[in-house]
Amino acid sequence: MEQLTEFWARITSIQMIDIFIAIGIIVFFRILSGTFSYMIIRVFKIRSKKAKEIKESAFFKPLKVFFIILGIYLAIVFLKVPLQINEQVMDIVTKAFKIISVIEFAVGLANSFTIKTTLGKKLRKSLNQKMEDSVFEFVLKVTRVLIYVIAIFFILAILEINLTGLVAGLGLGGVIVTLAAQDTAKNLFGGMVIFIDKPFVVGDWIEMENYEGTIEDITFRTTRIRTFENALVNIPNAMIADASVTNWSKMEKRRYKTNLCVELDTPLQKLDLLKTRIEKMLQERENIYDDSIIVKFDQITNNGMNILIYTYTNSVDYASYLKEVEDINTKIMKILNEENIALSYDTKTVYVKS
Repeated sequence: MEQLTEFWARITSIQMIDIFIAIGIIVFFRILSGTFSYMIIRVFKIRSKKAKEIKESAFFKPLKVFFIILGIYLAIVFLKVPLQINEQVMDIVTKAFKIISVIEFAVGLANSFTIKTTLGKKLRKSLNQKMEDSVFEFVLKVTRVLIYVIAIFFILAILEINLTGLVAGLGLGGVIVTLAAQDTAKNLFGGMVIFIDKPFVVGDWIEMENYEGTIEDITFRTTRIRTFENALVNIPNAMIADASVTNWSKMEKRRYKTNLCVELDTPLQKLDLLKTRIEKMLQERENIYDDSIIVKFDQITNNGMNILIYTYTNSVDYASYLKEVEDINTKIMKILNEENIALSYDTKTVYVKS
C-alpha cells in the first residue's frame, strides 16, 4: 500500500498535461493505425486501386497492430522523464516492442505465402504447370515455417541469448531429443516421399488397409482423409509411406464382370443366340469399350452351363458405375426373358437306399 501511495504521490506531483499528451499519442496511433497501414501498403501496391484488396493484404492487420504498439511505446518513452522510469524498465519495454515488431512482420510475411494471396498467385502463375498444386502448397508451408524459424532467431538475438551456449546445451540433451523426435522425423520423411512420388494429391479417392476416403489435406506430419462416413481421419505420413495405397481416382476405366449359369438342358442354338444378343447389346452402349467385350461359354458345371461376361466401362466414379451396371444387368435379364432361357440354381440329388 505504501508503494502505491508513493506512486500516486509522484503522479500528482507532475504536470497532468504530460499524461494527457501520452494518452493522446496512444489514441492518435490507435485511431489512425488503419490509415497508416493502408497508406504504406498503397505505396508498395501501386497497381492496386481497390481499397478492399489493400485491406485484405497479408500485411494490413499486422501493420495495424504494429502502429498500435508503436503508439504505446512512444507514450511510455514520452513519460520516461516525468515518471522517472529507470533504464532497466525501459530496456524491457524496448525489447518487448522489438519482439512484437518482429512477430508482426513475420506473421505478415508468412501470410503472404499462401495460394490465396497476390504473391502466391503470381508465384503459381510463374511456375505454370511445372509443379502440381499439392507440391506448390507444400513448398509454401515450408517457406512459412522457415520465416517463423528466422523470426525466432531474431527474437533470441534481441533477448541477448547466447546461441552458441544454447546449441551446446541442446547437444547435451541431443540423444533424448533424437529419441523423442524419431516418429516426427519419420512422418516428415514420409511427407517428403508422398510429395516426391505423388501417389495421390488433394481431392483423390484412395484406399489403404483400414481407411478409405477423399484426401483433404497433406501436412508435414499427417495426411487428412475424409471417409465416406464423413469422418475426418489424420493418418501419420510414415504409415502411408510404408503402406500399399490404391488410388481409385487414377482409374481410366472400370471392369464389369459377371457369370450367367443357364440350365443344362438349354439348347446350344439358344445359348449361341444369347451370347450374340448380349455382345451386341454391349457394343451398342456408349460407355463400353468395344475392344474389351468378352462373352464366352467358358465352363460346364454340375448345375449348368456358365457364360462369362467381361468388359470395361468409362464410367469411373462410383455412382455412374453403379448406374451402368444396373442398366446392363436389366438388359441381360430382358434378353433372358425374351429368349425364354432360365438360370440354373444349386441342386442336389439324394438317393435313398431301400
